[in-house]
Amino acid sequence: MAAGAPRIFVSHLSGSQVFDPNGDQVGRVRDLVAMLRVGRRPPRLLGMVVEVLSRRRIFVPMTRITGVESGQVITTGVVNMRRFEQRPTERLVLGELLDRRVTLVETGEQVTVLDVAIQQLPARRDWEIDRVFVRKGKGGVLTRKGETMTVEWSAVTGFSLEEDAQGAESLVATFERMRPADLANVLHHLSPKRRAEVAAALDDDRLADVLEELPEDDQIEILGKLKEERAADVLEAMDPDDAADLLSELPEEDKERLLTLMRPDDAADVRRLMSYEERTAGGLMTTEPIVLRPDSTVADALARVRQQDLSPALAAQVYVCRPPDETPTGKFLGTVHFQRLLRDPPFTLVSALVDNELPPLAPDTPLPAVTGYLAAYNLVAAPVVDESGSLLGAVTVDDVLDHLLPEDWRETDFLTGAAHG
Repeated sequence: MAAGAPRIFVSHLSGSQVFDPNGDQVGRVRDLVAMLRVGRRPPRLLGMVVEVLSRRRIFVPMTRITGVESGQVITTGVVNMRRFEQRPTERLVLGELLDRRVTLVETGEQVTVLDVAIQQLPARRDWEIDRVFVRKGKGGVLTRKGETMTVEWSAVTGFSLEEDAQGAESLVATFERMRPADLANVLHHLSPKRRAEVAAALDDDRLADVLEELPEDDQIEILGKLKEERAADVLEAMDPDDAADLLSELPEEDKERLLTLMRPDDAADVRRLMSYEERTAGGLMTTEPIVLRPDSTVADALARVRQQDLSPALAAQVYVCRPPDETPTGKFLGTVHFQRLLRDPPFTLVSALVDNELPPLAPDTPLPAVTGYLAAYNLVAAPVVDESGSLLGAVTVDDVLDHLLPEDWRETDFLTGAAHG
């Protein structure tokens, strides 16, 4: 939702129908899941508990939700059907926050929480609980006496974590604003026990981002301490090339068991990547570049480039291909660089802008040749195309650097030094 999106009270969402993009019903909202934070910072909304038609309750992350209105919720259509299990850092909004007695900071008066409101942050996909609807006086939700009022989250106390809490819950809240690489550096220096506690408390997407930045030994250790279904969820959330690298280090029986637990489409991408030699374009590439059809417009391309979860390297260009537009695609037609998109009118077709003079990489191109290719053409990413002319993926400069640097480069404190330099 865009900046200035309306504030929504969660009681209006209870029981709301959840639909996929085609208009088919997925289920109904039964609760919302939030993560409390240290001090008076508003909680971050992680997702919704949805009861699907089989009466199973599943978790749908907010990143999979494209529209929220009173009466209905729209998802991307890609949901994990595993049963929802609440984690230590998570709070059920309807089940645990409502009908609670909290204190008004200004007066010290105790009030009862009747409802809370959520709002999407401007220009981001994150959601927060930013308002609390309360009733003064004694008694719970059924008590009708007493003045009601809506106040900011920071105007009440009795929800948030205590600053001196010692559990992983507080530690995770303290680390929340860290970049994944910085959090990985901190995690690497924790004791194995503490590292496992923090990893268990992180949500899947956050843990996936952090795992991608950790040394191989830490990755294997953390993944091995997760329940197998959770480990499969985290692997699904990782970039396919990083998940393939991690799985390739596991014993064959463990690898196959986790691949079987993953969604078939995600597992297929990872298996495909694992079929290539590690230090080749095919072994280095990601299978999720921006792919557009020839009749897409510059406006379509810029909308895809603006996606928050996209890395800067992958956002630097789009690849124009004939259908199907998921890798491996139909015939690869060429690349359109981000700067070119900025120079042409929004209605221009991308097929008119393709750079088809730059030769793509073959999947068996060795690492030194990939490095030379990126340097010679001043690129941060390059297309990988098979013999039939289908786009298989894209190699990005960060993956190339990862394989050029010393094996222990992630274990150094260069990030801390750079921050103070």
